[in-house]
Amino acid sequence: MTTKNERYYQVCTEMGTYFTMDVCLDPFNARLRVDDYRGDVQAMHERILELVEKHAFTKVFIKSRSEDWQAFLHLGYMLEGVYKKYFNGSDAYSMAMYFTDERRTSAYWMEEDEILRQVFKLPLKSMENRLAQGYSMRLATIEDAEQLAQLYGTVFQTYPTPMNDATYIKKVILEGTVFYVTKAGGRIVSAASAEVNAAYNNAEVTDCATYPEHRKHGLMRHLITALEHELRRRSIYCAYSLARSLSFGMNAVFHQLGYEYTGRMTKNCNIFDKFEDMSLWVKDLSRG
Repeated sequence: MTTKNERYYQVCTEMGTYFTMDVCLDPFNARLRVDDYRGDVQAMHERILELVEKHAFTKVFIKSRSEDWQAFLHLGYMLEGVYKKYFNGSDAYSMAMYFTDERRTSAYWMEEDEILRQVFKLPLKSMENRLAQGYSMRLATIEDAEQLAQLYGTVFQTYPTPMNDATYIKKVILEGTVFYVTKAGGRIVSAASAEVNAAYNNAEVTDCATYPEHRKHGLMRHLITALEHELRRRSIYCAYSLARSLSFGMNAVFHQLGYEYTGRMTKNCNIFDKFEDMSLWVKDLSRG
């Protein structure tokens, strides 16, 4: 990360006598995320507690392998969701620990439950219909970074990563993140990305944004479907996404595209205007 963006996150490897783990130190979201690890769970946990105290984090979450999630449960972590087929076909279990009552407690849980109930009533939709007249869609390039940064900076008051920074967008594109964009009137009006994990052959569908005046045309469904085709072309079959639990629209998009709801993460990230609960959606792209 550049110095400009260090306030967002720092990825590093922690090594002890009995473990190695890849962690994301994330001060902007007041959390520590463990993306990969091997070794002794107890030893890792002790180092995690040291890092939490050092950085004043209020949440930890770990993508645990299936053989370890109960060991984390025994240490006081809670299961919040399942990333199906995350580790080259094996499930990952999202294990969380909280360090303040305020971070652990959601004021919107019942409202989000009702949103889910309404979403589940919606029929699945195929993408046989064409893109609305006047719109076009294509893969993004680094030349699109300025317009993408403007889009994200306009749509989101706050965001977990610095997507309002064109330099950062260029960086993630060069590192392998795939963006699809929709254009109208010569400018980008909607976008979504797939952040590819080459080591474990999965991808996070993320960075979904549309200018308000261009919504209700189903643009996001087209973008996500295009990303899925690109992932299949690369032989990546595990796709997942975290949608704001308060967003009926985005949760509806994933449900109607055949994603499965597999959990909810309390106050997981600083997005829109506050720490928000995030709903986990997963899809096995090998099933077509």
